Amino acid sequence: AILGPPEVNISSCRNCINVTIKLPASHLRIHKTLLSLIDIYRVLEYDITLKTLDGEHKRPLEKTTKETFSTVIEELYPNRNYCVSVTVTASINKQSIPSAWKCVTVNAVAQQDYNMVAIAGAVCFSLVLAGALKCLHAGGYILRNKSLPRTLV
Repeated sequence: AILGPPEVNISSCRNCINVTIKLPASHLRIHKTLLSLIDIYRVLEYDITLKTLDGEHKRPLEKTTKETFSTVIEELYPNRNYCVSVTVTASINKQSIPSAWKCVTVNAVAQQDYNMVAIAGAVCFSLVLAGALKCLHAGGYILRNKSLPRTLV
């Protein structure tokens, strides 16, 4: 039987790619129960091929005992496009179909960091504005609640 293709989803993180892999379904049933590939083979091997402008780079073979799992490819260049394809094999079955290519652009700074900077900036601006308004009020330039003495008018 030919294994694959696995279901692959990727997302960008800071100078890295998070790859989530779901093993392909098996078609083997025992007593009307569909067995997973883990039920059949216990341990599966997967390799990730990373495609960049420089060409394709095969990553070292890894092992899994889970139906769905994630791995992170680190130390990537920011603001570059990377594509990923995953192949799943078993020690006794090397016939497989690789996943379709999935592509993403790697972030230089994680998106959450932009959000935190925006929130911190808004808080600082609000505090400065409140302080300036308090000073203007204390100096009597805005919202005067006492009238000036007749001699100063």
